[in-house]
Amino acid sequence: MALRALRPPSRSTASGFTLIEVLLAFVIFALSFSVVLEIIAGSMRNTVRARQYTEVALITQSVMDRVGLDIPLEEGVRANGESGAYRWELQISPFAGTADTARSVELEDQTGIDLLEVEFVISWGDYSSEHSDRFSTIKAVVAGQGEKGA
Repeated sequence: MALRALRPPSRSTASGFTLIEVLLAFVIFALSFSVVLEIIAGSMRNTVRARQYTEVALITQSVMDRVGLDIPLEEGVRANGESGAYRWELQISPFAGTADTARSVELEDQTGIDLLEVEFVISWGDYSSEHSDRFSTIKAVVAGQGEKGA
């Protein structure tokens, strides 16, 4: 048997990755990972925003439902309050109408029903990034009903 001399494998038969290939793979992984993290962060921001708008809608509906029950449905009434991190203000004023709603004002005169505009403003967030929304609706009340106690 002939003994073969041990020698290191030649470049053509060596297997493995070079340093450049490893660094390139790491850079591609890091870029991909940062994109995935940005997508997750954006998704979380959207989830928080959706939660806030859902809470705003629920609080608004709750307070508007109280108008006429424990919040008097009378011209000039103002109310405000807080619900968790949300601050709100409600104001009731006579419905002035617009060119589009002139028929409603005419019907008000003919039927003896007063139309009152209920305006609701809700705000949340700290002073550096405060958000607010404004809602309004029109409620009908029998004319002179608010003046019975006078």
